Amino acid sequence: MKTNEELIDDLLTLAFAEDVGDGDHTTLSTIPADEMGRQRLIVKEEGILAGVDIARKVFEKFDPSLKMTVMIEDGAHVKPGDVAFVVEGPVRSLLQTERTMLNIMQRMSGIATTTARYQSRLEGLKTKVLDTRKTTPGMRLLEKEAVKIGGGCNHRIGLFDMILIKDNHVDFAGGIPQAVAAAKKYCKETGRDLKIEVEVRNTDEILQALEAGVDRIMLDNFTPERTREAVELIAGRTEVESSGGITIDTLREYGECGVDFISVGALTHSVKGLDMSFKAC
Repeated sequence: MKTNEELIDDLLTLAFAEDVGDGDHTTLSTIPADEMGRQRLIVKEEGILAGVDIARKVFEKFDPSLKMTVMIEDGAHVKPGDVAFVVEGPVRSLLQTERTMLNIMQRMSGIATTTARYQSRLEGLKTKVLDTRKTTPGMRLLEKEAVKIGGGCNHRIGLFDMILIKDNHVDFAGGIPQAVAAAKKYCKETGRDLKIEVEVRNTDEILQALEAGVDRIMLDNFTPERTREAVELIAGRTEVESSGGITIDTLREYGECGVDFISVGALTHSVKGLDMSFKAC
């Protein structure tokens, strides 16, 4: 299994391959090879900055001679006109890395900004907002890092680091008791220490999940009233997560029910990037 660093390196390799291809012929034909210059990242919209560390990897991978000077770090609240960093070096390299860096910075900053908005709605409560696997293929690690930068928490990274028994698993396995028992047996036989979460649809399934002994129960598409009843039933015996159709307008109501987590696909699947530009200076 590849490390996170290796996966990010693979992502950047693909990003350069699809953008630069066999060469940025506009830049190669108009800019002398020995031309040196500086560009700065200018924020054009208020939000939470994210992706500075990854931007550094973009420049280092493409051309190690590029020198990046950071003024604003990841997680900072930024406003229009703020300069996040300046990069110096060969102009050809600056121009060829511009779009890849901006795509990543804008996407990650948009996610961090959205996450911060959601989490702020839960101020004063124990509830934390969670991301999901509804991410851009290949960019999951970066998008989930952006969620953390914005003040949220990561759910499982993928299918490999947690067991989440959803409705289809339950139905195919013959029920919650059977599915959980099989999951525990699998972990024991393979030497894996994985948390087990079960998605439930009604009170009977909550009771089955509690009896089976799981680490977290996911309340799928419960109303706030049913959520409050479920939390009272579970009474601190395991973690509780709300999921399904919860918007920023209904988030607080679910949090006030006493759940530990609320998972929100909108943190990553339909986010608007934060506006910024990379200009010569």
